[in-house]
Amino acid sequence: MANASTRAEIIIGALPYIQAFRGKTVVVKYGGNAMVDPALTTAVIQDVILMGLVGMQPVVVHGGGPQIDEAMKTSGLKPTFIHGLRVTDAATMRIVERVLVGEINQSIVASIGRLGGSAIGLSGKDGGLIRARKAPATPGPDGQALDLGLVGEVAGVDPRPIRILHAAGYIPVVAPTASDEAGATYNINADVVAGEMAAALSAEKLVLLTDTDGILGRQGQLLSTLSLQDVERLKADGTINKGMLPKVGACLTALRAGVRKTHIINGTRQHGLIEELLTPEGVGTEIVA
Repeated sequence: MANASTRAEIIIGALPYIQAFRGKTVVVKYGGNAMVDPALTTAVIQDVILMGLVGMQPVVVHGGGPQIDEAMKTSGLKPTFIHGLRVTDAATMRIVERVLVGEINQSIVASIGRLGGSAIGLSGKDGGLIRARKAPATPGPDGQALDLGLVGEVAGVDPRPIRILHAAGYIPVVAPTASDEAGATYNINADVVAGEMAAALSAEKLVLLTDTDGILGRQGQLLSTLSLQDVERLKADGTINKGMLPKVGACLTALRAGVRKTHIINGTRQHGLIEELLTPEGVGTEIVA
C-alpha cells in the first residue's frame, strides 16, 4: 500500500507540469551513447511517446556520431573533428547520409511504432524543412583557416511540415542533413539543427541529451542553472569547450528566439527526459534567458 501511495503521489506531482506543457512544442535532441544502448534507447522512446500522450508536441532531432564513426572506420576513413564539428568530405558525406537518414532515422521511427506511438521520419530535404548553406572556414590551432568540407549551417527552417505532422498526430523524427539552393547536400550538427528547429517552432523547451550530467564547472561539479551571461563567461574562460560548444550554441539560438528554457541532460540516465520535464527537481543543466 505504501508503494502504491508513493507511485500515486509521483503521478499527481507531475500534473502541474502536464497542464503547463499541454499543447506546447518540446524539441528533443537525441544522440550519444543513449542511441547505442538498447535499454536506454527504449527508455528515451518511451519518454517521447509519453510526452505525446499527455498532450505535448515532441519533435525528435537525432544525431548518430558513434554509428557514423564506426561506419567510417569500416570503410577505412578516419573521423576528424574541429571545434566539435565533423570534417566532411564527399566520401564521408555519403556515409553520413546513409547512416543518419537510411538507418538511424528509420530505426527510431520503427521503435516508436513498436512501443505504441506514431512517427514519421524526415531529413532536412523533405518538404523543404531545412535550407542549408556551407559553413565558413574555422580558425585552426595556429590561426589558419580550416575548411570543414560539406559541413553546413542552417540558412532557414520551414515549420509547416512539422506542424502538419503534429496536427495529424505524428511525432516528427528529423535527421540533420539538408541541401542548399544548388542541391548540394550538407552534414549539419544535430545540436545546431535542434536549436534552429526550436527557434522556428517557437518551442516551449529545447532538451539536449548528451553523455554527461550537464555543464560541469572547473571542479567537475554540475552547474544546475545558468543564465545567458553565465554561459558567455564560461565559454570565454574555457570551462565550456569542445563538444559542449555546439550544444550551448543551440541553447543560445533557441533562447534568443524566445524559447523559454533549454536543458542539457544525461541521456544515459533512465527516463531522465521525463524527470527533467515532469518533476520539480529536474536533472542536468538548465539555461534560461
